[in-house]
Amino acid sequence: MPARIPARLRPYSAAARVLLLMTAVLGLAYPLAVTGAAQVLFPARADGSLIERDGAAAGSSLIGQDFDGEEWFHPRPSAAGDDGYDGAASSASNLGPNSEELLAQVRERRSAVAAQNGVAESAVPPDAVTASGSGLDPHISPAYAAVQTARVADARGLPPGRVRDLVAAHTDGRALGFIGEPAVNVVTLNRDLAGLG
Repeated sequence: MPARIPARLRPYSAAARVLLLMTAVLGLAYPLAVTGAAQVLFPARADGSLIERDGAAAGSSLIGQDFDGEEWFHPRPSAAGDDGYDGAASSASNLGPNSEELLAQVRERRSAVAAQNGVAESAVPPDAVTASGSGLDPHISPAYAAVQTARVADARGLPPGRVRDLVAAHTDGRALGFIGEPAVNVVTLNRDLAGLG
């Protein structure tokens, strides 16, 4: 016959049983079920939306990368890490709208983007000069992509129309048709751009 638990310990015994049950359900069963469902329904996304080059992972379509050179579309600025786009240091700059430092950065970036792309400073869109909250956003606005199209086409010796078509193919619409704004994934755009030439 099992030993009876003394009355003063019964609340602790009940708490321990609930703790073990919730650990099994929420700590093991639920995560395994969600992971399994994700692997079946969305295997590429569940594995990190990896981009492969020559059989090796070269990045993720969910995390931005810095691209140097006239032949690439450039992402928005990043405050994540010393050199930007550091996944281990995801963060914003924490500079507010009244910050003189932020204002100086925006002015400097606007001049640089305008000069690099041969456009007026007034044509430079806001996402070309400001970082995202995470510092890892792989998207730019269609307006920023349009500013860069002529430069990229010229650097690669491609017809501008072909580059514009590629930008359009990598432009995502609004979520559910009304949430957010259209955006261009720079990582996948540059991957396919590399395949053109």
